[in-house]
Amino acid sequence: MVTSTFHWSCKHTWRKSAKNTMWCVIGCAIGDFGTIFFFQITQVPFPVIGIMILAIVNGLLTSITLETFILIRQNFKFIRALKTACGMSFISMVSMEISMNLTDYYLTGGAQLTYWVVPIMLMVGFLTPWPYNYWRLKKFGLECH
Repeated sequence: MVTSTFHWSCKHTWRKSAKNTMWCVIGCAIGDFGTIFFFQITQVPFPVIGIMILAIVNGLLTSITLETFILIRQNFKFIRALKTACGMSFISMVSMEISMNLTDYYLTGGAQLTYWVVPIMLMVGFLTPWPYNYWRLKKFGLECH
């Protein structure tokens, strides 16, 4: 469904896109924070940029996994759920991951989870793709959940 007139003022679409974006943040954060936390507690010598790249990849993988699971619970077949999770929200996930890791790098020097940086990373990770998710949902009726 393609909408002929687009506007940014639909409260219903903002709420729906916020819900979709939040699921994406949760999925991305699991893999991203898990990777950073692993290197933080084990003190395995690895370059910060390498840790952050691994965190981004793992965040994407966990987000795709979570979204696939959610879609299967909504009666999607596995292959269709996986394709939907990979294709429809990939730009959103990549922008979310990059913004979260850049925030971490800017505030802590990178690959450091602290009690104060995690909420900021999550907020930035949510706010970065949210307008894109709204636009996609409003303009094309596309969503991942």
